[in-house]
Amino acid sequence: MRLTVFTPTYNRRELLRRAYESLTRQTVKDFEWLIVDDGSTDNTDDEVKKWIDEGIVRIRYSYRENGGKMRAHNTGVGLCDTLLFMCLDSDDYLTDTAVEDMLCAYDRALKDNDGSVKIGGVVAHKGCTSEKLLGKDAFPPVDTSTLYGLYLNGFSGETTLMYETDILKRFLFPEIDGEKYVPEDYIYDKIDQICVLAVLPRIVTVCEIVKDGYTDSVKKLKHDNVNAFYLYYEQRAYITPMSIRKIKYLGRYVIYAKRSGHSVFGGSRIGFFLAAVGCIYGCFLLMTHRE
Repeated sequence: MRLTVFTPTYNRRELLRRAYESLTRQTVKDFEWLIVDDGSTDNTDDEVKKWIDEGIVRIRYSYRENGGKMRAHNTGVGLCDTLLFMCLDSDDYLTDTAVEDMLCAYDRALKDNDGSVKIGGVVAHKGCTSEKLLGKDAFPPVDTSTLYGLYLNGFSGETTLMYETDILKRFLFPEIDGEKYVPEDYIYDKIDQICVLAVLPRIVTVCEIVKDGYTDSVKKLKHDNVNAFYLYYEQRAYITPMSIRKIKYLGRYVIYAKRSGHSVFGGSRIGFFLAAVGCIYGCFLLMTHRE
């Protein structure tokens, strides 16, 4: 097996069947499905046992006490023993050729690479259907890129990511007491510093957003995970080139520094002038109720 398809789940027994059925239809079966159950109470384990007994897909199931998606992700990475690792959320499903497409894109990028850059995995599109992108804009016409580089060059949308497992083992999500979520880009921005991704301009994951999903509860996530969002906004404010985008991150850096009890003008990589700019924009965000 070269690939682990990883799914963290919490009380998504019914939705999980859709993901399972998409895996049974894959044109290439060179993968294992690793399910980390983050403390479900809806008998998810009984359903998974049925699928294991069917023997159509190689499945590994691990149960842990509820600790949030990022802790489940760290658990999954720790359990993974394949070369490659791809996350499939419990409310998503794969197109029929997704595994084949991702592995072929990775192999092609390695073959074409002249050794000047490190290929760390593949980035592909996510869609609201198999034909319609989840987002406004497609990838720019490039063969390889960092993940954040795609957004800086005009992409706006959701992605499917496959990374070399050894890279993910080096960059685990911080586990913050009292908090259960960390923005995924906080880790991906760090990975961007050591490698690029092969760009696959194809939808391989379909996401039908559910009411209680992560995407639909951003405000609650921010309220409940202020330290995590401070880390994310501080990093983005630091790495983003000077632009309106950077000013927006600076404003949110200031807001979440205050909410999490961190110093705005000391203790981070943000200099005094940029922090002052952030204070001005942060005040605007608060006055207009945008944060």
